[in-house]
Amino acid sequence: MTALVPVILCGGTGTRLWPLSRATYPKQYWALAGDGQDTLLQQTHQRLEGIAGLQPPLLICNEDHRFIVAEQMRQIGVEPAAILLEPMGRNTAPAVAVAALQATAQGDDPLLLVLAADHVIREAASFRQAVEAGMAAASAGQLVTFGIVPTAPETGYGYIEAAEALGQGSPAAAADLKPVPIARFVEKPDRATAEQFLASGRFTWNSGMFLFKASAILAELERLAPDVVSACRAALEHDSEDLDFLRLEREAFAACPNVAIDVAVMERTDRGAVLPLNAGWSDVGSWSALWETAERDDAGNVLRGRVISEASHNCYLRSEHRLVVGLGVENLVVVETDDVVLVAHRDRAQDVKTIVGLLEREGASESKAHRRIYRPWGSYDGITEGERWQVKKIVVNPGASLSLQMHHHRAEHWIVVRGTALVEKDGVEELLGENQSTYIPLGCKHRLSNPGRIPVEMIEVQSGPYLGEDDIRRFDDRYGRSDAAVIQA
Repeated sequence: MTALVPVILCGGTGTRLWPLSRATYPKQYWALAGDGQDTLLQQTHQRLEGIAGLQPPLLICNEDHRFIVAEQMRQIGVEPAAILLEPMGRNTAPAVAVAALQATAQGDDPLLLVLAADHVIREAASFRQAVEAGMAAASAGQLVTFGIVPTAPETGYGYIEAAEALGQGSPAAAADLKPVPIARFVEKPDRATAEQFLASGRFTWNSGMFLFKASAILAELERLAPDVVSACRAALEHDSEDLDFLRLEREAFAACPNVAIDVAVMERTDRGAVLPLNAGWSDVGSWSALWETAERDDAGNVLRGRVISEASHNCYLRSEHRLVVGLGVENLVVVETDDVVLVAHRDRAQDVKTIVGLLEREGASESKAHRRIYRPWGSYDGITEGERWQVKKIVVNPGASLSLQMHHHRAEHWIVVRGTALVEKDGVEELLGENQSTYIPLGCKHRLSNPGRIPVEMIEVQSGPYLGEDDIRRFDDRYGRSDAAVIQA
């Protein structure tokens, strides 16, 4: 049985799904599709269950998201073969090269199924059928890409032209599914050209999903993009283990060209083949796309969270915290988060990225981070603040611990409201239960841990002349973070 290793690419910030998706917690880590609580990343792996030869996945992510990825895999009972950490984004060709090098490091040569972590595929059985239909060709050395059977003359997608007419990729035609040689890749066309593409029966949308042998893609990368392979090989040879992660060496990876696998290989190889996929696919590129792919009520609305809709039609209304009421409105996107409320016409949903750019130019924190900030030990939520003081809610996961640290400019008061906290102050430990509190004076060397089985929830009141997150001197940290790290506490 041929081994099949999923390679899940977890990069990207998804700015067109702002204000929910942001750089510190992008769309692939949110539950955006379906009625359950599983995130797009979790769904990406779950839809593979049942494919013959399936092996533990390789995940490639930004190092700042490593604990989010690990925790979401743990929640669905998946132990990855490895989580590879990119020190900076370098597009998909380096990510695929690193995965192929890692997969063949012990002399193995599995099939690699390269998937984006932020896609929606409503018909998982049809997707699995397509993967299995492509395995023989991939095992024989072809580089298979999955082309989405078009449903409209979209101008926002790249297209793949097959050398001959394609089937429709439907379950009814599963026996006839086969990869067809690729004639060419075409960048986003105008509408008239897209209509011609659909009429020809030879064009599909470029999904960015691939299936090939690790040795086959490495050989083509070596031939067509040798600089990518040499940089990635050096980054892996000098990698470092960081808990359950493999951290690629920064300097070597930074020297890698920033190029997509389509451009580096698929557009230039003579081994490429396209297999039609008709499985309810969407790249969830905007709020309007999410509305289109979701199940809607009788009035055409998609309602998520604490929402009331009255005499409203064709809206996407989402609440993460507060009550959202849609009364007599049409064709709107309304998204409420802890610090932002977006109200947009559905036809303008693609323009959200313009607002993100404006906020970035202003240096506004809302462009990149939520009020709740996730850390390897849990999270904190900035509740309110004033001059020389601020209040946070801190959640520490069972068995987790903050670093042993000290602040130069602030003192802290801690009040436990749930669970049991272990507090260390200048070498002295004490247990605090619910409704108990302690004081951390300025300059005190301290640590907060959770020795229990339920999360610790605590209210922290800070006071002092400077309350920035960079006011920290770290003495010991189980997560390997330094004082200079962006992620604090």
